Amino acid sequence: MAGLRLGPLLRYVDGSSATVWVETSRPCTAEVRCADGAHGEARTFQVAGHHYALVPVTGLRSGTASTYEVLLDGSPVWPLPDSPFPPSEIRTPDGDGLRVAFGSCRWAAPPAHEADPVGPDALDTLAARIAADPTATRPDVLLLLGDQVYADETSDATRGWLAARRDLTEPPGDQVADYEEYTYLYYESWLDPEVRWLLSTVPSCMIFDDHDVIDDWNTSASWLADMRATPWWRERLLSGLVSYWVHQHLGNLSPAQLAADPLYAAVRASADATDLLRAHASLADKDPRHPPTAPPRRRCAPTPAGFRWSYRRDFGRVRLLMVDTRAARVLEEGSRSMLHPDEERWLREQVLDTPGSYDHLLIGTSLPWLLPHLVHDAEAWNAALCRGERGGRWARFGEDLRRRADLEHWAAFPASFEALAGLIAEAGSGERAPATVCVLSGDVHHAYVAEPSWPAGSGPGSRVLQLTCSPVHNSIPLSIRLGFRFGWSGVGRALGRWFARHGRGERPSIDWRRTGGPWFGNQLMTLTLRGRSARLRLDQARASRNGRPRLETVTEYELAPPDNSLPMTHSR
Repeated sequence: MAGLRLGPLLRYVDGSSATVWVETSRPCTAEVRCADGAHGEARTFQVAGHHYALVPVTGLRSGTASTYEVLLDGSPVWPLPDSPFPPSEIRTPDGDGLRVAFGSCRWAAPPAHEADPVGPDALDTLAARIAADPTATRPDVLLLLGDQVYADETSDATRGWLAARRDLTEPPGDQVADYEEYTYLYYESWLDPEVRWLLSTVPSCMIFDDHDVIDDWNTSASWLADMRATPWWRERLLSGLVSYWVHQHLGNLSPAQLAADPLYAAVRASADATDLLRAHASLADKDPRHPPTAPPRRRCAPTPAGFRWSYRRDFGRVRLLMVDTRAARVLEEGSRSMLHPDEERWLREQVLDTPGSYDHLLIGTSLPWLLPHLVHDAEAWNAALCRGERGGRWARFGEDLRRRADLEHWAAFPASFEALAGLIAEAGSGERAPATVCVLSGDVHHAYVAEPSWPAGSGPGSRVLQLTCSPVHNSIPLSIRLGFRFGWSGVGRALGRWFARHGRGERPSIDWRRTGGPWFGNQLMTLTLRGRSARLRLDQARASRNGRPRLETVTEYELAPPDNSLPMTHSR
């Protein structure tokens, strides 16, 4: 009899359909039955001895909520017997607003009987809040903006499991090495009871960041060359990309996209899709579609249509673009770019598609576009050094510093920073411009709100904001906290200008100011979008005297009132 090993995860949901992801113990037919009669089933596919299904559910009605159960070969396996949580359900949008919760960087929480060294998990506490009152307001979608698993920073439990499997004195030591070890990370993270239930009842959209593969993944061309010369790197990369495709990327796609995806069709038709998916990951890394007539270039995984990890979701009049800022990079110093030209073209097309068709544009990028001024200037200065603006000796120093200090955000790709600023200004201008353009990010283990400004007469009419929220469950050293605070200060900004002058680089075409934060702790932001109004709330996970952590609202912002004319105000 087939059992449920992982899941269910409720992934895509629209007004009439949904997808539910599961991993099972053996080949079987996975089935989802809703209380209102909606239904779907799918045969499992196999990868490296594991069995998965993404079940398309049809027959849903807009604006309804229906509980569901999961069956394997006709036998019910979800809800779990004696579950302390309410039944999982599928809620379809009704067109009356959208609530988007987002964050990044979730290190797996320890078992309930163990002390948590980094404090309460924000997803655990969100699950507890929803379970306590299932009829209360909840997110319509959860955006997980990177570092869903940590392949290079494993827990004590994972290290113990790895040690029983292989010799940890051999590289890569206590980091994960292959696909099987990646599956253990997902079990550790997603079998957490609260998180498992939360992901079964709140739809989710995901994108990777560096720790899903390795810290500072694709920092530079020389970094990539060094890693490719490392014996264990190829297996790590292929396993990371294959496990990401299976566990995260597949559920980001709509039923229509899945039906049109030749790779998904081939995987489902294969007796064992392991070699097929590894070949796909290898081709993506090698750039097989590089035009033969163009000059040879060294760059990391390109993103033509067959290898694009970025995706678009439309929630009524809210457009979400989740952008790959890791595998889509061009790394050679002469043409460094955060996005491959094909990827940049795709983003531009999606942003400018059908002007006036959306009231809010959300750009999900794991790495913040707007950073504290000192950090931005230091990264831009470092980029100038690395491309040789101060000579070879400074270039070698710059490369060493870039790797040691993690200087690889949008600011470290100045042309890409400017291109995104220009695209946002274009999207936010004109009579049919959206009320808000929000860049949603994580990575930097704290939260803040920043607002850019353009030179007089050249800026957009839309409200543009950088909304950064991280971590969901992790920590940040005191020294880094103080550094980020200093980075926003006047003294820090003056120091940043010195870096800019020394690097002989051009100043950014825009300016920006911090309008909220920084806030430190395990946290989630929630955007509530209704018509042309937008409201932001930041919740932090806090310990309580009764031993049960809770989500506590730290602050709320009004980003855009219905008439889009009033200034942003603090509510508390």
